[in-house]
Amino acid sequence: MLAEARRVLPPEGALPGGLVAEQKADGFRALVFARPGSVLIQSRRGSDLTPAFPDIAAAALALGEVLILDGELVVPHRGRLDFPELQRRARRRGRSAAEVAALHPAYLIVFDVLEAAGTERLARPYRERRALLEDLFARDVLGAPFTLCPNTTDRGTARWATLAGGNWSDYLAARRAAP
Repeated sequence: MLAEARRVLPPEGALPGGLVAEQKADGFRALVFARPGSVLIQSRRGSDLTPAFPDIAAAALALGEVLILDGELVVPHRGRLDFPELQRRARRRGRSAAEVAALHPAYLIVFDVLEAAGTERLARPYRERRALLEDLFARDVLGAPFTLCPNTTDRGTARWATLAGGNWSDYLAARRAAP
């Protein structure tokens, strides 16, 4: 499902199951279909982005697990997320794509797992899918260039994040440096 931008947070208790807020990154929404020996990176509109993001494709191939991940493709550059650089990356193919991937690596900020171990998870509650996603990161099944999208159930934190924005580049750099 697509995220909804809101100027005001819903009132306490307005959402069944409670409020979980995630910050929107300036990138391309993408699904990563990973299977042993096969990977597809698909845009929100169904375009095949796999050839343009060989770094993400290689990482997905190396997972060794059947996963469908939902997230946001981003490219940090010069201390911030660089949407124009992401657009340039999306147009590259072949050797050119590999060269630019080495200079400006992409990340997938993952906020949902839609399938794991051959079991579709869409009908499961968000909290279960989130727990599974967090477990995949905790067990180091997922790591850079995949990064877990931070979220919060605290209204004050969510309000601050929507007003102040956030520095995704710093967050991604910290994730890259983490053991």
